[in-house]
Amino acid sequence: PRVTPSPVSSPSPPHVAPIQCPPWPSYVTPQHLGPVHKDKGDIARVLGPFYHSFLDVLEFRDHVYELLNTIDASQCFFDIHVNYDFTKSYLDLVVTYVSLVLLLARTEDRRLLIGMYHCAHEMSHGTSDPSFARLGQMVLEYDHPLKKLMEEFGPHTKAVTSALLSLHFLFARRNQGAEQWRSDQLLSLLSTTGTMLSPASSDTMACEYLSLEVMERWILMGFLVCPGALGSSPQCLELWRLALQGSLYVTLLRDEALQVHKVTEELLGSLKGGGWGGQLGAPGPDPHPDSPCSGSLHRGRRAYLRGAVRELEVLLEDQPGLLGPKALFVFMALSFCRDEVSWLVRHAEHVTKTKTPEDFADGHIAELLFLMEQLRSLVRRHVGVLQRYHVQYLARFDALVLSEVIQNLSVCPEEESIILSSFVSSLSALSVKEVDDKEQFDFTPLRLDWFRLQAYTSVAKASLPLGSNHDVGRVMNLIVFHTKLLDSLEDLLAEASDLSDLCFYPRPVEKMFVATMEEPSMLRYSIAFPLLCSHFSRCIHPMCPEEYPHLKAIALGLCNKFLEEMARQASACVMDACAEQHNLSEQLLPKHCASTVSKARNKKTLKQPAKKGEPERWWPPAVGCGMDKLHLTLAELSLSLNHVPNFTVFEHTVTPAEYLSSHLETRFTKAIVAMAGYSQATQEVARPSEVLVGLSAYMTFIQSLGQFVGLDTGRIIRSVLLQQTQPRDAAGEQTLTTIYTNWYLEALLRQASTGAIILAPALQAFATVPREGEPHFSAAEFSDVSEMRALAELIGPYGMKFLSDNLMWHVGSQVTELKKLVNENMDTLVQLRSSSCKPEQMAALLPRLTSAENVLKRMTIIGEILSFRAMAQQGLREVFSYHCPFLMGPIECLTDLVTPDTDIQITLSIFELASAAGIPCEVDPALVNVLAGSKTDGSSPEEDYKVACLLLVFVAVSLPLLASDPASIYNTEVDGYNNNIHCLAKAIIHVSAALFTVHNKNIETHLKEFLLLASVSLLQLGQETDKVRARNRDSISLLMQLIVAESSFLTVDMLETCFPYVLLRNAYREVCRENMLSRVPSH
Repeated sequence: PRVTPSPVSSPSPPHVAPIQCPPWPSYVTPQHLGPVHKDKGDIARVLGPFYHSFLDVLEFRDHVYELLNTIDASQCFFDIHVNYDFTKSYLDLVVTYVSLVLLLARTEDRRLLIGMYHCAHEMSHGTSDPSFARLGQMVLEYDHPLKKLMEEFGPHTKAVTSALLSLHFLFARRNQGAEQWRSDQLLSLLSTTGTMLSPASSDTMACEYLSLEVMERWILMGFLVCPGALGSSPQCLELWRLALQGSLYVTLLRDEALQVHKVTEELLGSLKGGGWGGQLGAPGPDPHPDSPCSGSLHRGRRAYLRGAVRELEVLLEDQPGLLGPKALFVFMALSFCRDEVSWLVRHAEHVTKTKTPEDFADGHIAELLFLMEQLRSLVRRHVGVLQRYHVQYLARFDALVLSEVIQNLSVCPEEESIILSSFVSSLSALSVKEVDDKEQFDFTPLRLDWFRLQAYTSVAKASLPLGSNHDVGRVMNLIVFHTKLLDSLEDLLAEASDLSDLCFYPRPVEKMFVATMEEPSMLRYSIAFPLLCSHFSRCIHPMCPEEYPHLKAIALGLCNKFLEEMARQASACVMDACAEQHNLSEQLLPKHCASTVSKARNKKTLKQPAKKGEPERWWPPAVGCGMDKLHLTLAELSLSLNHVPNFTVFEHTVTPAEYLSSHLETRFTKAIVAMAGYSQATQEVARPSEVLVGLSAYMTFIQSLGQFVGLDTGRIIRSVLLQQTQPRDAAGEQTLTTIYTNWYLEALLRQASTGAIILAPALQAFATVPREGEPHFSAAEFSDVSEMRALAELIGPYGMKFLSDNLMWHVGSQVTELKKLVNENMDTLVQLRSSSCKPEQMAALLPRLTSAENVLKRMTIIGEILSFRAMAQQGLREVFSYHCPFLMGPIECLTDLVTPDTDIQITLSIFELASAAGIPCEVDPALVNVLAGSKTDGSSPEEDYKVACLLLVFVAVSLPLLASDPASIYNTEVDGYNNNIHCLAKAIIHVSAALFTVHNKNIETHLKEFLLLASVSLLQLGQETDKVRARNRDSISLLMQLIVAESSFLTVDMLETCFPYVLLRNAYREVCRENMLSRVPSH
């Protein structure tokens, strides 16, 4: 077959192919043997298996000659209806031999292979191979194989013709068109309901499910090698012409086929030239592929079989007890379907040019394959029914009939009598108890004895001639069929319905699958193609183990391709339906309410009232049609994918539903990411609440399909959503966690650091500062309470932790830069720290500080990041409390149990647990971890601690500089400052708490020191003569209140000791008055 590798083109060894030997058989001339002598060992090793394969053919031919001569000498009797096994084996032998010779003639470079091996062998051993001469002669003789075969089979024409003529009645009855089948109600149990329980029996039991394709091969190849019989017998000519009408190609082996019309025309044409034309007396057949002899005939048969076998399968599925009496119908149906499928695949592969392509393509072939699978499954499920029925049939009917036939024999020699009597005894001893006890039946010895008896009694001078005692053969054929139903059911199913040869026709099978997927009514049967691949393991042969990996790869590759395509289409239907549900849910969003109401009002206005007496018309929405189509397609594919839970292909267990599950996960993941609509170039992204609405629509629809598609949709949803909480999904693509983390850092917080967005505590969100000439963007729509809750719902605790870690990394970077600035001003800060009670000295030292504005700016950025994180954590806490209240309660109780005396490691562990649930903590464990890992290289813990203390000093003494900033005005509408300096309070408190936790120092003490320094610095603003530097003094004073309110370590009483509360009250009153005046319109 075509899958066999060519030895001449084999890459090992590379020097074999280029060698050109002289014409056959002059291989021994020395001038040609230089390259062969050099690599004789490799040549002998590589070509040895091929050479010995040719020797096997030679040996097989010798045995065939001997056997055929023995049969002729014995003048054997052949009748397919009587000695079925003997006749079938004889015809199989003839066809196998003819096929082997034709394949040998097709082997390219056969002379080169044999000659090169012979040369290498002679050089290595000093003598030629003893079989070379005969092998060379055989190869020469079969250059024109059919002519040689005609000569060989000349003496055997009588035996071959008699065997073939016994097929005449059977073949004519089996080779009928669909119209005749329909008029005969073939395979119908309902046409004669009165005899529905009567056993289906026949005098030619095994012939009823004998493959029509096999009979065609017997007839066509038999008459090719015995053409003389065509001119001598009108019956032979009629049988031959009838066979020619069935097929354009007959199988030699696997995917090797014989173009029978063309070969026959060429052969008979040459015979006419030699004087055979007068003997044949008839022109050759039409070899043209467009001959109407076969295509329409088989198309009609397939159409009839789809209906008839469907009816049979439904009836037997409903009443499996009918399998007992009507088992023959099942195997007939399987055989008929197998023949039609095999014919279609074979001709679709080999017929390339035709005027009627519809004859060699069938978009409904999947239904036929599916019905075959159903019948096979039905037989396997109800094997007990078959065994109980037929064990009684054998014991109570077949044994009695056989005994009666034996008694009516006119002559029955002792030997034959003993054998036949043993058959009766064996059958009579059967009982139903053996079936109930699940004993294993084995009638192989009985069938073997019967086969030997056929051979003994089919010779010319047999004591008990089978040709004169047809009843013995007919009864035994019936018994053989019934015994196979008991002990060889799988072999019987394979004999009637084996489609393993389709493994060698991947292209036409794939084309049929594509046609099936394009036909909506066939989608429910598409699973038949993957199930077909489970048959391919029958192609392997113990004598050819090297084929196993290749055939396994073909079977698994086709199966995987079919299931992938089915799952792709099914998942596409699910996702399209989900997208439609998403569109509908999106139209209900609040942002669309105005346009929806407007459209509804306009529609109501434009709607014309119906005329009097005329009913209102209802037009179905266009979306309904699309959704109906999606649902229908999905229903069909789901039925197919869930037809079987699993099946085996070459020892691999295949689960079809898992393919759909995998595709759904992949598509669902991509759909979720697509809903976010993230563009890195324009920094556009959908609001988390909108994505959550769309996700809910997807989830609701997928969950509703749970029973419909036969999948664990909950597992799919959990898997996909869990992947969205990680930075990358299973395919390595970005997730919602990555998208929103990047967007909030790169878009929202970056704009906040430039002053384009401010934190509005009154709104509990970030707000955009309106500016002319810039596109409208509302930060509040992405950062308010509802959006933070939606974000927490989307990315979950894992995603929020990833977001938090990224935020903290940026905080850590800013703290590292702040430490560098502290180191630059180390000496001045030390002096300032020691001069907290000396205002004049502090005033003199302040101008010596560098980068004070930079320090305040970086601390403000830290505050913005921490404020956003706090909002996100609050959203997480609300979501977590809603979903897991039974977990939130114990965590909150555990957090409340922490006291200042608790060990710091235990405290941090509890705070880390609380932080994961969104609960705010006195000390942020994530910030502690980041700052602990950002210690200055080469510095001691004491130096790091000193830098941390001086950082607070730096911030405290720099606060008065904010008063000169025009944007440092406290806005009562947003409850904050226009330049976000109210974020300083959170930055100061949380950074100091984390820093001093790292160094295991008292946080409260250092914050009191900060209050003292900040108060002294701000009180000096009251003595400032430069109005520009002190113009926003009142607004800046309010920072002290914000800092105390932010910290759990500081109290108002502590603030009162260093910054009188009356100043805060006056400042707040002044700020409120200025805000009210600024809102009064000028006249």
